[in-house]
Amino acid sequence: MYFDFKEFLSAFIVLFAIIDVTGLIPVVIDLQEKSGPINAMKAATYSLVILVVFLFAGVTVLDLFGVDINSFAVAGGFVIFLLGIEMTLGIEIFRYTDGPKGSTTLVPVVFPLIAGAGTFTALLSLRAEYSILNIVLGLVANIIIVYLALRNVDKLEKLLGKGGIYVLRKFFGIILIAIAVKLVASNLCTLIQ
Repeated sequence: MYFDFKEFLSAFIVLFAIIDVTGLIPVVIDLQEKSGPINAMKAATYSLVILVVFLFAGVTVLDLFGVDINSFAVAGGFVIFLLGIEMTLGIEIFRYTDGPKGSTTLVPVVFPLIAGAGTFTALLSLRAEYSILNIVLGLVANIIIVYLALRNVDKLEKLLGKGGIYVLRKFFGIILIAIAVKLVASNLCTLIQ
């Protein structure tokens, strides 16, 4: 394990785009109106624990199915590509169901909105490219932002406005598409060799 600022920044940006804090803001506002306040500390803590455990145990699970990390990274690249398409074009590919009343902090905020299929896929895909330390640091930085965003969701909505949230979502959608292309290309080359 080694620290590399470029890897940390790349991991941070990939996870930031997939977790999509700006996209969470309108969803969280809607959920709070329907189900009451969301506990920002619990949501951040649960998300971090789930994602770190998956980062380390995910490879073991893949081994049980006989799938190597490069193959998973290629598949993950396609999922990240679809998430980017969804964000950029404003179409719904992945469907999120509402959780039972009273459990909005866990369902759907922690899972699947923060710690969902896209984030799991991104973590294992990043693991094929980057040092674990840089991924964990990128993840922790994202969870801190998630915590701050959830605590200040009303202020953020006023600050960014609907137009600002829209533009950020589109921008990070395009970044995700570019990262997905890179993940697929580099890991596909490794698999072919």
